[in-house]
Amino acid sequence: MTPSTSQKTTPAWLAPVGIVVGILILLGLWCMSGYNTLVTLDEQGNQAWSNIEVQYQRRFDLIPNIEKTVEASANFEKSTLTDVVHARNAWAQAQTPDQKIAAANSLDSGLSRLLVTVEAYPQLQSTQAFRDLNTELEGTENRISYARTSYNAIATQYNATVRSFPKNIIANVAGFSAHKELFTAVAGSDQPVQVDFSNLK
Repeated sequence: MTPSTSQKTTPAWLAPVGIVVGILILLGLWCMSGYNTLVTLDEQGNQAWSNIEVQYQRRFDLIPNIEKTVEASANFEKSTLTDVVHARNAWAQAQTPDQKIAAANSLDSGLSRLLVTVEAYPQLQSTQAFRDLNTELEGTENRISYARTSYNAIATQYNATVRSFPKNIIANVAGFSAHKELFTAVAGSDQPVQVDFSNLK
């Protein structure tokens, strides 16, 4: 009995082609998944950074009022206040996250010295205006600390993802930044602030 001439046979090349197509589809799905992960982390990092900027802007908006209140105190150590004002100006002029982080760290240091210096001026601490500003500043500092911690967590995850193989290939091809700068403790922040009152009159 001979086979029917109408029956079609499967070409021998079709199976290998099907395997290759299947591999390409899986590879494409993996690339899409990796790309989407990077996009999500990048956007989360941008949102977290925006939250930091909002809180820092709130802090910087308080500085002119702090400046006026402190300057009203006779013989106050002006150099400490000047450092804070310069840091505020540096933040306003900063263009990149790295520059803003440097300005923010400079302000952290300056504000710390300013508040320690204020302790030597009980008449300043006793004013209602300064107490109100200090309360606002404390609340802002708590929000900044939370925002920075959240940002660092997301930025660390992003940095690890773009450096990890094989997602680093996708990151390089898609043009994702290789690194998000982290907030770190200001150098010397673990040491007590030294205040020099020898120049006061």
